[in-house]
This record gives sequence, structure tokens and C-alpha cells, in this order.
Amino acid sequence: MSGRLRSPDGVLPRLAAWAADYAWATERQARHFLRRPKLPGASGASSQAPVLLLPGIYETWEFLQPVATALARAGHPVHAVPGLKLNLRPVPESADIVVEHLERTGLTGVVLVAHSKGGLIGKRVMLSGASDRVLGMVAIATPFTGSRWARYMLSRSLRSFDPRDPVLLALAGELLVNECITAVYPRFDPHIPETGRLEGARNIELPLSGHFRPLGHPLLVETVVREVARVESERAVR
Repeated sequence: MSGRLRSPDGVLPRLAAWAADYAWATERQARHFLRRPKLPGASGASSQAPVLLLPGIYETWEFLQPVATALARAGHPVHAVPGLKLNLRPVPESADIVVEHLERTGLTGVVLVAHSKGGLIGKRVMLSGASDRVLGMVAIATPFTGSRWARYMLSRSLRSFDPRDPVLLALAGELLVNECITAVYPRFDPHIPETGRLEGARNIELPLSGHFRPLGHPLLVETVVREVARVESERAVR
């Protein structure tokens, strides 16, 4: 495993990690507008659980492409929600769009794979009337308890991650579905100093740094694929 994404110590290394993180995110945005890649198809006929990708704010599914490709190779049909667009709507409204997508497409037995804000949307979906369509969720770097930096943001969409936000507080108070969530998060996340840990969930901290760049790291990709398989197998026997 390359050590380039390991959690940095000291101010300058952390600033460098922050810059590299934004560079990775910028490349993903450019990939969306210039190349428009297609969702990867599952390898052969498979009865593996379908996966629904839920990206973060200002993101499209391409941010999760390394994970999506690995899941498809493992035999999981991979889906996205076009209606989310760049995911700028409030969490409740975005969750309604995901629920509508699940019901319209008839998807069931789904494992949600989410990044950042996508994990908040996914948890809201798991608390909705469409909960019986979802086996569980693997959430990557999700601000379940918010981020202390959010209150300083100019964008209203970003300020909604303030730990004092009523929607965020209400969602955090819903503990029932946490046992069906795996929270995967880097040791150092410049956007979420509180970390992506979730009370009552299966928590996995990885020795990586960044909010976006870990999405392309083999260790994170392998962890997500393994956890999706675990969610599918454990829920199948319940």
C-alpha cells in the first residue's frame, strides 16, 4: 500500500494534504464535464445485491467511480440517481428524490454506497417508507455529527453541515438504523475534523488523509467492496 495518503502530522503536511485533496476533486469534476463516463456494468450474470451510489455535495457519481468499478467487477449491478444532479438540495428533499427513484425503478435488496453528504441522505432513506428496499449502507467520510467549519461557509448548502443544524440534529437522534450502517472514514479529514464515526454503527477508520482523494485509494476501495458483501450476507440471513 502506498504511504502517500497516510495521515499527516504537523501543519504543513496537513495543508499539503488539503491541497492534494482539492486537486483530486477538481480532476473528478473535469472528468464529468469532459468525458461523461458511463456506469460500469456488472461482470456477467449475477445475483449479487445491487448498489446505489449516493455522492456528496457538488459531486456526481464519478467521484465514486473507483469504488463503482470494483463493485461491478465483484458482480454487483451499480446504479446512480440522475435526479440528484450536483446534490445541492437539502437532505430531506434529496432523500425524497432517492426514494422516488427506488420506487420508480423497482430496485430492492439494495446496498447504499455513499460519500459525505450522501451518507446523510442514505440514512434518511433508511428511515423512510422505502426502508424495506434497502439492506444497509456503507458511508464514506460522512459528517454524521456535522463539521465545525460549516458555520463559516458562504454557501447555505455547506452551512447545513453545522453541528447545530436542526435537520442534522434530528437525523443524529435517529439511532434505530445505525446498526445497519458501516461508517468508513480517514484518520485525517480536513473537512470533517469530528471524523465520520457514527454511534451504534460498524466504524472503520483507515490510515489515510483527505476527504475526496481516499475514494481512489486501493485500501478504501477494497474495504468498501468487502463491507458491501458483508452487509449483503448478514442481512440475507435475518
